[in-house]
Amino acid sequence: MSARFPEPVARLIEELGKLPGIGPKSAQRLAYHLLNQDQASIHRLADALLGAKERVVRCRVCQNIADHDPCEICSDGRRDHTTLLVVEDARDVVAIERTAEYKGLYHVLGGTISPMDGIGPEQLHVRELVARLGQEPIREIILATDPDVEGDATALYIARLVRRDDLKVTRIARGLPVGGDIDFADEVTLVRALEGRQAF
Repeated sequence: MSARFPEPVARLIEELGKLPGIGPKSAQRLAYHLLNQDQASIHRLADALLGAKERVVRCRVCQNIADHDPCEICSDGRRDHTTLLVVEDARDVVAIERTAEYKGLYHVLGGTISPMDGIGPEQLHVRELVARLGQEPIREIILATDPDVEGDATALYIARLVRRDDLKVTRIARGLPVGGDIDFADEVTLVRALEGRQAF
């Protein structure tokens, strides 16, 4: 007779295994770690999960996640409202903000164009980006998608879509390794990538 997990543990492992980057063995380790925690710790974790899901909203301007709408960055009158940095993911905003070098606004696409995965421009926040260009005094767009095939394809698509004489379109420099993720880059690398951006 093969050993099986009790049903509640099996269900916990199954749910944890749905998280990105968590394989079956990691899900089992996490489940057993949680089972060894006291009741108060588990309640704090559950409250944090529910609180994040209930109180976090998507900024109607930049599509970033925030605790109010519009977000703190879009509402900040001290930011440079003529520069817009386009990123794939909300984590990229956090990574770039950690550098304390960039003072403009952001636009979060929510992913990259990936025909193999059935993701086209329609599934991203490209329409909202184009709308912003007609409503805000933006003079430069910095394309800061990851330096991989999907990121490059998305940057090229956007550059062609928004091209006009009064708008400078740049791409962050290759201070980031090809195939790397922005949210894993250190602050110095991100600063150099921003400073070394080039016309696209």
